[in-house]
Amino acid sequence: MAVQQSVGPDPYFPANGDSRYRVHRYELTLDYRPGPNRLSGAARINAIAGRSALAEFQLNLADFKIGRVRVDGRPAHYTHRGGRLRVRPAKPVRAGAAFTVEVQWSGNPKPVSSPWGGLGWEELDDGALVASQPVGAPSWYPCNDRPADKASYLISVTTPSAYSVVAGGRLLTRTTKASTTTWVYEQSAPTSSYLIGLSIGKYQTVLLGDPGLGGVPQHGHIPARLLPEFSRDFARQPGMMHLFQQLFGPYPFDEYAVVVTEEELDVPVEAQGLSLFGANHVDGARGSERLVAHELAHQWFGNSVSIADWRHIWLNEGFAKYAEWLWSERSGGRSAQQLAVAAHRLLATQPQDLRLADPGRKSMFDDRLYERGGLAVHAVRCALGDDAFFHMVRAWLGVHRGGSVTTATFAAHAARFASEPLDELFAAWVYGTALPPLPTPSAQRGAASA
Repeated sequence: MAVQQSVGPDPYFPANGDSRYRVHRYELTLDYRPGPNRLSGAARINAIAGRSALAEFQLNLADFKIGRVRVDGRPAHYTHRGGRLRVRPAKPVRAGAAFTVEVQWSGNPKPVSSPWGGLGWEELDDGALVASQPVGAPSWYPCNDRPADKASYLISVTTPSAYSVVAGGRLLTRTTKASTTTWVYEQSAPTSSYLIGLSIGKYQTVLLGDPGLGGVPQHGHIPARLLPEFSRDFARQPGMMHLFQQLFGPYPFDEYAVVVTEEELDVPVEAQGLSLFGANHVDGARGSERLVAHELAHQWFGNSVSIADWRHIWLNEGFAKYAEWLWSERSGGRSAQQLAVAAHRLLATQPQDLRLADPGRKSMFDDRLYERGGLAVHAVRCALGDDAFFHMVRAWLGVHRGGSVTTATFAAHAARFASEPLDELFAAWVYGTALPPLPTPSAQRGAASA
């Protein structure tokens, strides 16, 4: 595992995260009542100080009532305003030392505001869901909210027994007492705070395909009324899983789940080991199949291999977009080259002022970033040839599994598999803004061995 943490605040979200320490594990104990939308929680956070002693540090947490804050079992001074929980331990944490933070909180969870509207915890007509990308995690639990600070999670959620709780990871136990049920999930793989997904609703659970011996269990959690449509729309997901494991390497987590809510969502949202779709993405005609492929691909690109900070988001979205094209190409649809032609034609009609390597906060979810990102990946494939390209991708995901990366890391990695320098390609596609000519496949080129 290779971890590359950015130094200092995230340039796009300087109020989120604290680079002076890193979290090893979160243990969250939650009680949620859907009717009054009431959440109470206790967190135990195991962390490690950086190179300097910590006289104080910060967590991110939205507007909740704080019950208590302790560091290493001792009461700590704290202030809580503007989404920041500033903690001052009774005695400074030594440089490099492990320490534990305990926080209790309660209140009515709601999305946190962002340039893209509310993010994070969303109360539904009958339940709740969490969709946190990029900075919505503090809407429901205290965290060091930076994508490179990845930790394992143990999550316990108690809610009325009529509701199911779905979280990314492995369901360890489900215990019913009187009218409530407690669900306990563990996500053992390193996970970014925004990638902890959660859904509370009235769902029917189905198994998608037969994972076979050593296969990946895949479950769907959907409203019963949508089961016929879901069964058709997600029928090919096991095939996607098989293909992506061939192309990208082993699936990086224990299980994969998809949730379909009763409500409509603008776009599906990936979490670690879990993707959330709206009822509008289920039509019985596979109308959103490319999105099914896109969200599954994020389990490799963005979740297992994460970005050091949000400037590098194209590494997540460009590869997930390209995975859509690969699925189309390998399942009887249009080829990646045909889809690249369409994407290039579309981008040629739009402003050419977006830089993949640093799009700016305003443009980090611009449709052009997705399309140009897919084209940049296609350009690398065309330059390397298929054998070297897929060897490069599998090595990239293997070396950096569980870690965090930057654009510069990827450029250096890809260059090792090329027979000719890729500097001009990255300068044009990734660091430049003008739209380069359409990349076209060339004869297979020899690849330098890894």
